[in-house]
Amino acid sequence: MLQVSKIMPQGAGLAPVLLKRAATIEIDWDIRQKSRFEATDSQGRQLGVFLPRGTLVRGGDVLVAEDGSLIKVLAAPQTVLRITACTSHGSPFDLTRAAYHLGNRHVPIELKPDHLKIEPDHVLAEMLRSMHLIVNEVSESFEPEGGAYSAGGHSHAPAAAPAPHVHGPDCNHGHDHGHAHTHEAQPVAIQIHKHKPHSH
Repeated sequence: MLQVSKIMPQGAGLAPVLLKRAATIEIDWDIRQKSRFEATDSQGRQLGVFLPRGTLVRGGDVLVAEDGSLIKVLAAPQTVLRITACTSHGSPFDLTRAAYHLGNRHVPIELKPDHLKIEPDHVLAEMLRSMHLIVNEVSESFEPEGGAYSAGGHSHAPAAAPAPHVHGPDCNHGHDHGHAHTHEAQPVAIQIHKHKPHSH
């Protein structure tokens, strides 16, 4: 077994020709969040990965084996919940609210300008649908945010911005849409804006 104990985030500093020649491993988030794991690369070699505790391995990172060879990490598709705003009955701000509530539950979240991704959870899926969001199960790569203050690992995401104002428990949205939020919405950009009184 070939031992790996070094990681180069996103292959920084490596010549493109070296990256092109590198072997690859395709692994999902369950494995990539571990600092010690075994894998088989595209050349059929058995790898024993021993990285510093707390290291998160991201798609695009490059591992360096004890013999000096390079192995590029590919984020394998996996089942995730893709969350988008409902353009008919909601607003892009609903995604910000969803990220806030999921963050309060310490759920790993991948943040995108027009959608969120989390690991499958039927209870959370129902909560999100009740917040006027569209939730679909898809097979995609998963790259959740790293902690803004995490130590020992590396995260390619910028530190999180302060949370914007969100609706409190006294701001009730009791209206019923009369339909399930399972259709696809067109991508929209998140716009954080000042809270204005609602008129129903």
